[in-house]
Amino acid sequence: MANVLDTLKERGYIAQCTNEQELRELLDKEKVTFYIGFDPTADSLHAGHFIALMAMAHLQRAGHRPIALVGGGTGTVGDPSGRSDMRRMLTDEQIEHNCNCFKKQIARFIDFSDGKALMVNNADWLRKLNYIDYLREVGACFTVNRMLAADAYKTRWEKGLTFLEFNYMTMQAYDFLELNRRYGCKLQMGGDDQWSNIIAGVELNRRKQNVQVYGLTNRLLTKSDGKKMGKTAGGALWLDANKTSPYEFYQYWRNVDDADVEKCLALLTFLPMEQVHELASLEGSKINEAKTVLAYEVTKIVHGEEEANKAKKAAEALFGGAGQAENIPEIQAAAGQKLLDVLTAGKVFASKGEGRRLIKQNGLSLNDARVGDAEYVLQESDFTDGSAMVKKGKKKYFKLLQ
Repeated sequence: MANVLDTLKERGYIAQCTNEQELRELLDKEKVTFYIGFDPTADSLHAGHFIALMAMAHLQRAGHRPIALVGGGTGTVGDPSGRSDMRRMLTDEQIEHNCNCFKKQIARFIDFSDGKALMVNNADWLRKLNYIDYLREVGACFTVNRMLAADAYKTRWEKGLTFLEFNYMTMQAYDFLELNRRYGCKLQMGGDDQWSNIIAGVELNRRKQNVQVYGLTNRLLTKSDGKKMGKTAGGALWLDANKTSPYEFYQYWRNVDDADVEKCLALLTFLPMEQVHELASLEGSKINEAKTVLAYEVTKIVHGEEEANKAKKAAEALFGGAGQAENIPEIQAAAGQKLLDVLTAGKVFASKGEGRRLIKQNGLSLNDARVGDAEYVLQESDFTDGSAMVKKGKKKYFKLLQ
């Protein structure tokens, strides 16, 4: 049986790894307990978490045991990694609610039956810590100059880094220590922006317990131009069907750039790599067949086969020229234009003021995603085969044509 590291490498997950050869040997000889942490900053996971969940699923399929750690403790502080400002402070009630939402979503990806995986909340130990005891046990293992060298802190140095956030790295490191003590956890995984925090946990385990543990980061979900994936006209691409509908979710992946198809198929589906390469090799208009497969497979993983079938049929009806799509009014548009300007010129709105009022009332959708910004500028990715769908109110549809 192939080592799961080879699977992750072939599919393009791995960004950085500590002691890769030792980790490879460990994964070959035993069932390894590993973890990924999810801080409850919202009441749903989003597309950025998707790649981590898929990596976790691959390791479980290879026989290893995942721990899904929800951050009921670390969520009270907030990770400064990748942030230009301090995160919004959440109440205890909000954190608990968000953690419960995360648990339900993670269970779609990971099998928790018969002890095959664990769901743990770091509030169970972090909220019980005595601050002075914590400083003496953990604080003494970190030097300030080493911490300030981390990217998460360097990028915040100019604008200001609160002492609250400065504690975050030590808290995440302590999670790894606690998970090793409680469950024999030997591997922490996460996005590549977590590298400094993960290294801190590896070092803390060595210093406090003289044990060898490992860190592995996956690449972040980005487009070919380096920008993050998962942004729509309505905001983030959520994994919760109530925040991002299965149809909108399907359409997002159906609309990815040609250059991103192979990467998305490899990272976000379980299709064999032979099929991934075959689909990605399609040229011209045939690449849309690969995008349809991508959209269907990703939607099936996140929302289930029934919702994926519904989304596919709806897309075919609206964009394939069949059924109700035949009588939809058409408006000329182009990437770079403001959506409000296009719709006003196309007589969808009698005035821009009317359009702004409807947008404020959540009454306008683009490709089934609510438009929340009256100044939204159309993107190339909004168009599928040269068209995009606008819905005004509940029943009025308009097709934008490039």
